[in-house]
Amino acid sequence: MRASLVLPCYNEAASLGKLIDRCERVFDRTSIQVIFVDNGSSDDTPAILSRLEHPNLKHIRVPVNQGYGYGILCGLKAADTPILSWSHADLQTDPKDVLTAYQMMMESPSPETTFIKGHRYGRAMSDTAFTVGMSVFESILMQSRLWDINAQPVMFHQQFFHAWHHAPKDFALDLYAFHQARTQGLTVKRFPVHFGKREHGTSHWNVDWASKWRFIRRTVEYSWALKRAQAKKSLTL
Repeated sequence: MRASLVLPCYNEAASLGKLIDRCERVFDRTSIQVIFVDNGSSDDTPAILSRLEHPNLKHIRVPVNQGYGYGILCGLKAADTPILSWSHADLQTDPKDVLTAYQMMMESPSPETTFIKGHRYGRAMSDTAFTVGMSVFESILMQSRLWDINAQPVMFHQQFFHAWHHAPKDFALDLYAFHQARTQGLTVKRFPVHFGKREHGTSHWNVDWASKWRFIRRTVEYSWALKRAQAKKSLTL
């Protein structure tokens, strides 16, 4: 069963060559294709991706950046495989982690109802504390176990993806997908992934406490909206 890995790239030119080389070696002679999404980059990312030659590597371009989640959604829609996944393009996680997720998916008796997600280790204490706090908040609010929500890679069947409606275009996509997996009763499987430091560039939200606060505010706002939508749906059943 073939799979696709979506890697959203926004101004990742400095590390993109190394990422491409890693993907060529990891996914050579496998059933996994890599879809690099140039998510409205303004650096040399488009030029670098235009030189892709490996048959398992392809790319698409989003002309105008509309958010992290939007880039991923475009990549997922461009995939033509039964199994879909996404992960980071900044080398904080090894693309090889996707092979572990893929093996777990292939061993599942029901890939159509299986949701696989990494579980990060090796992070700074402050980042871990931040994640624990957000995980506790989301789990209590949604009344479902939602731990390390932004961990990657994420892998699932296209059947699950096609059931999504009004998926968010920003970082809330991680929460949306995880929450959908829980509410739809999918079997959730986790596995440890090492989360390293960025080799180049900076995070678009995890820069300082001001940026983290903006992330928290947006996540909380979306979480309440998701909770209200869930309650409204329950009332109409």
